[in-house]
Amino acid sequence: MDPRAHVRRFDHIGITVSDLDSVTAFFVGLGLEVEGTGSVEGEFVETVCGIPGAHCEIVMLRPPDGGTRLELATFVTPDHAPGSPTAMANELGLRNVSFEVGDLEAAVDAVAAKGYGLVGGIGEYENSVRMAYVRGPEGIIVSLFEQIG
Repeated sequence: MDPRAHVRRFDHIGITVSDLDSVTAFFVGLGLEVEGTGSVEGEFVETVCGIPGAHCEIVMLRPPDGGTRLELATFVTPDHAPGSPTAMANELGLRNVSFEVGDLEAAVDAVAAKGYGLVGGIGEYENSVRMAYVRGPEGIIVSLFEQIG
């Protein structure tokens, strides 16, 4: 290993949400599995977040292949600060969370049946991949892609 390399692996992506149960259900519906849940408060989380009195509930999700995890957190205290639930891909910040699926049409239909629609449409790139952005709960953009070539 390069002694100058600080990163050893990609561990997780964290998303702060207001309705932990509904966002968890959305991602579990896509096929992620709940790895664990917990509550964090006290000096550690206050120091890391830089928010005095911080207390949050967390759900850690993992994909079936055991890859990079997704951490969902909701703050019990202090109250949530509003985000931009209609953010588009060109707005600064987290752009999307992306998952490979086996059948893009079936995945899009499944989330549509729960009220989550496409941001744009289904695109195909050079006969190798098909992709769509879905606007999930709380405005989270979820990129779903299928290898086709």
